[in-house]
Amino acid sequence: MNIKEYIEKNRDNMLNDLAKLVAYNSVLSNDAAPFGKANRDVLDEALSMMGNSGLKTCNLDYYCGYGEIGPKDGKLIGILAHLDIVPCGEGWKSDPLTLTNDGEKVYGRGVSDDKGPFIASLYALKYLLDEGYSFKNRVRLIAGCNEETGSKCIEHYVEKEGHIDMGFTPDGEFPGIFAEKGMIGGKIVNQSSKIINISGGDAKNIVPKKVNVELPVGSYDESILNEFFRDHDIEYNIIKSNESIKLTVFGKAAHASTPDLGVNAISYLLEGLYVAGFNDELVSYFHDKIGLSTHGEKLGLDKLSDEYSDFTMNVGIVKKVDSEILIYLDNRFPVTRKVSEVEPLMTKGLKLGNNSFDVESTIEPLFFSLDNPMIKALRKAYIDVTGDNETPMMAIGGGTYAKAINNCIAFGGEFVGVDDHIHDANESLSIANFEKQIMIYVEAIKNLDGEL
Repeated sequence: MNIKEYIEKNRDNMLNDLAKLVAYNSVLSNDAAPFGKANRDVLDEALSMMGNSGLKTCNLDYYCGYGEIGPKDGKLIGILAHLDIVPCGEGWKSDPLTLTNDGEKVYGRGVSDDKGPFIASLYALKYLLDEGYSFKNRVRLIAGCNEETGSKCIEHYVEKEGHIDMGFTPDGEFPGIFAEKGMIGGKIVNQSSKIINISGGDAKNIVPKKVNVELPVGSYDESILNEFFRDHDIEYNIIKSNESIKLTVFGKAAHASTPDLGVNAISYLLEGLYVAGFNDELVSYFHDKIGLSTHGEKLGLDKLSDEYSDFTMNVGIVKKVDSEILIYLDNRFPVTRKVSEVEPLMTKGLKLGNNSFDVESTIEPLFFSLDNPMIKALRKAYIDVTGDNETPMMAIGGGTYAKAINNCIAFGGEFVGVDDHIHDANESLSIANFEKQIMIYVEAIKNLDGEL
């Protein structure tokens, strides 16, 4: 049976399996180790699916698990997908934890990032197994539970099992990602703001689409702030009382790797307050150092750009904790730079008065030559299925499992030019593209197996 016939026969089963995974609200939580009960449960579900498909399964302490096929003495091909998700957030037209099918697309949190690509990879392996393909090497479909919040799952995998010989993570774009930016995450700490209370953002790696702030009465020029919001087409609500003013500002979510595609509610709030004359150290500092910029222009970090990529900065979360206001930044720097070069520029540039930048995490960039045999094998799989020989492999700002394990790149499941609203409300997946993913992954597995 050819792959198209196989997909036609198994379409309902594939979508039903995806629906089972989508039903788990597998965000990071502390109700069970290591990443929460929902992540334990969704991993159990995924391992059951892999076992029922004929793969030998292993649970690595609920950090991650895998299903394996192929001879024990073969080299190891890894496919690294993840089952955890970012918070569902607001603005959905349907229940984000119920797979909704309109005939052309399915909707739900994780259908594109990354539960759908996990199912696509599983059915690619299942097809090869059912059709009697003779594997020369081992193939492991690895399912992690902490990609969105640190990739400790794959760190644990490497500690227990070591690295892979070749592989991919279906958590990027086709025709493949040969380079990923480095990352520096941290928080701005302010101890002297006049802001009564503030909270906004769901995660550091999401452009925030909502922020709430409480301010003293008469602390800014309301007409100027209203004009600022109108000029920038920003939605907002104001509730006034004798004690304070409560203001809610709305933006548009996007992935932190592409902050220009979103509208940052936190940035527009703080910049608007500056323009409206809110006399506050944090607000003035934010205007001087960040403002509405997304490439670190005010700090000169935009000049770090190389031939493949640029510098991006996302203001992801703001909150008041006791007397401090904390602003969390997600910063991504060009693929030919190093942490040792960029981190001092950031910490020095963001320090002023009572404001400082505390670095909490750093990740070096990833870079492969386009002549690498693994890169060529994966690109050939994409071309053979799609006929597209024009779209180049790319360097991106997103961070994937490829940085956490050797000999791996991100390869699909997104297609260039398609907006599946990853990390946003109404995340979707084209059924036709879902099926195309499976066909590409079948060829990719065969190509890597032949290359080793």
